[in-house]
Amino acid sequence: MVVPAFSGNHGLQPLSDDLATLHFRTVGRQSAPLIVRSRGHRLEGIWHSGSPMSMILGSLRGLFVCVPRNMVQAAGMYNTLLEGNDPAIVIECLNGYRLKEKLPSNLADLRVPLGIPEIIRKGDDITGVSYGSVLRIIQEAAASLEDLGIDVEIIDAQTLLPFDINKMILASLKKTNRILFVDEDVPGGAAAYMFNNVMEKQNGYRWLDVAPRTITGKAHRPGYGSDGDYFCKPNLEEIMETIQEMIRE
Repeated sequence: MVVPAFSGNHGLQPLSDDLATLHFRTVGRQSAPLIVRSRGHRLEGIWHSGSPMSMILGSLRGLFVCVPRNMVQAAGMYNTLLEGNDPAIVIECLNGYRLKEKLPSNLADLRVPLGIPEIIRKGDDITGVSYGSVLRIIQEAAASLEDLGIDVEIIDAQTLLPFDINKMILASLKKTNRILFVDEDVPGGAAAYMFNNVMEKQNGYRWLDVAPRTITGKAHRPGYGSDGDYFCKPNLEEIMETIQEMIRE
């Protein structure tokens, strides 16, 4: 069953206390293959912005957390989830609804594996890791940096729970020796979660030539208007400047 987005604490509490723990509480005898559709990323305005990803990661262990960068990828995730028996939340890109995508002829046959990142741009100088709408900004930065002789490898995490089960990001880091995690959540949120997984759990620190970095949203709700939204979240200039600093080091 697929249900629409939850709203506030009224939806989060049963997802966290009941749904995420059901399999554990019943020693595997009960399951609830519920898929929750939600949307987020790059929203604008006080009441529509600010990423709750750290809250989701902290409270929904026991669910799959899928973060597609576009709607075709989201369709592949839904197809995968509908074949399983586990609960999940799929956080679609709100600003992705306005993008024109090429419709695959085999849309019903697409499958996106859970826990397996995707390399969406190959490069040799630095690894950039993110998910959702932010990837499009990193791609734009990478295209501009290519003119300066900087080759950025971009990895889409695709799912945060589970996260990179085959250590693909580590393999990229072994090649580039530099890594940047980008996310519009607050500092210490989803970017820190990805950082912890790669640096500590996968021992990625052994392959670093420079200190790893995170770029996040600011530690407050975004300011009013398009300018407030732009400068309170990871943006093109900030990503380019950070990558150039890391290359110079």
